[in-house]
Amino acid sequence: MSPLPAALFISILFLLPQLHKVCAASHAAGRTIPTLGTCNNTCGTIPVMFPFGTGFGCGHPYFARYVKCNAGTLQFSTGTGIYTVSSIDYPTSTIVVADPFMSTCSSMQNSGSFSLDRTSPFTLTGSNIFVLLGCSSTSPVFDPSEDLCDTGSGSRVCSGLYSCKGVTGIGLPQNAPTSTCCVYDSLMGIGSGYSLDLPKLQCSSYTSIYEFGDEEDPMKWKFGISLLYNDSYYTPACKDCETNGGLCGFSVLDESFSCICRDGVNTTTNCFGHGYTWSGAWEPKIQTKTSIGVFLLWWIYLLV
Repeated sequence: MSPLPAALFISILFLLPQLHKVCAASHAAGRTIPTLGTCNNTCGTIPVMFPFGTGFGCGHPYFARYVKCNAGTLQFSTGTGIYTVSSIDYPTSTIVVADPFMSTCSSMQNSGSFSLDRTSPFTLTGSNIFVLLGCSSTSPVFDPSEDLCDTGSGSRVCSGLYSCKGVTGIGLPQNAPTSTCCVYDSLMGIGSGYSLDLPKLQCSSYTSIYEFGDEEDPMKWKFGISLLYNDSYYTPACKDCETNGGLCGFSVLDESFSCICRDGVNTTTNCFGHGYTWSGAWEPKIQTKTSIGVFLLWWIYLLV
């Protein structure tokens, strides 16, 4: 064998690992992927874990349509508005959202409507106690044939709310008669889906209580809407990603799973000590191509 082909062979063989990295980088660069600056594990004071994310391309794509971080505030969106996420309990797969126009004991006001799409990955938990306030006597919720209002323990909830000074905000005197108040445990009985249409129900306002605490003092009740989210989207691939310090995300092009590595600021390479690694067959394909390259070079070496 002449010295020149041997030297050329050794040089190419030395460059194969670098070729592997270049190929990996080119595959990652072919996708539009978020930088680490758009994906964080907190939003304000709330820890953000899969399936939620802080920006587009973070978390699961199905949840990214409903929950996002905006200027340090985690927000939940539905067809009727944007609500603040007060807390997330990951062990129980529940979140609590607050409607800025919902009444509480300290502040009551005319409210908008609330709805929850049946096709969303969220459902109402059984802990919610919804209360309609300032309803007219002709409201459909008082239809005796429908039996929508809880007239037992619910009457104590109405009395507690109407004892609040904030009730004057909806035009009622403090300790007003509770005949304009209706308590029910679920929105299932009101219209189609999870829908609360106040103009249709002829009520001025609504509130939701998900925990009573000191039941005698409405100022200590916890107001908000408790939602259960579908946690079945958590996969072994995402678990492996988080175990290695990454954040689970998705491609903004085809919504395929991606693992966003913590040391990947401003890089489009994979996670070989850099930024991103993608699920799928890209990495095996690159390794296969490299192996074939080694075989071909060895074959050429033997023929020379």
